Amino acid sequence: MKQWWRRWTYEVPLAIGDALWEVLVVQLAALLDRLTVRKVVAFIPVVILIGAYYHSIPIPPELMLIGDFLAYIDIFSVLFLIGVLSRVTTILFVVKQAAARVAMLAGHVAAQLQRLDVRHRRTRSAPARPRRRPDRSEDDRAYGGVWGQVALA
Repeated sequence: MKQWWRRWTYEVPLAIGDALWEVLVVQLAALLDRLTVRKVVAFIPVVILIGAYYHSIPIPPELMLIGDFLAYIDIFSVLFLIGVLSRVTTILFVVKQAAARVAMLAGHVAAQLQRLDVRHRRTRSAPARPRRRPDRSEDDRAYGGVWGQVALA
């Protein structure tokens, strides 16, 4: 009798408490971790329909429209994302064209600067040698050249 009393007053309530802890805390926390807003919104029309059929309550048309909207929210979100992506691709296309034009302009400027570079002058075909002057005669040296003689005469 003592074991029976111990089992029903001590072990069974502990087992029930452990089972409730497992279901209400551990498994509920795991469910909430996996739960997303999309899943909740998709489940709302199911709850409305179950409630209407269970209680035999006629559903007003407004509630049906809300249920349809919630059921088709995936389609609306896909259309919205396609609209956003088309804008993003347009912006990326414009940015890509602008980057190509900037790169072309930078290449053009670099080519122009290379043409103006003074460090890389073209070499002449034949290097210029200094010319030899003919030897001056004594008269040229004394009077300053041929023109000096004409001025004295």
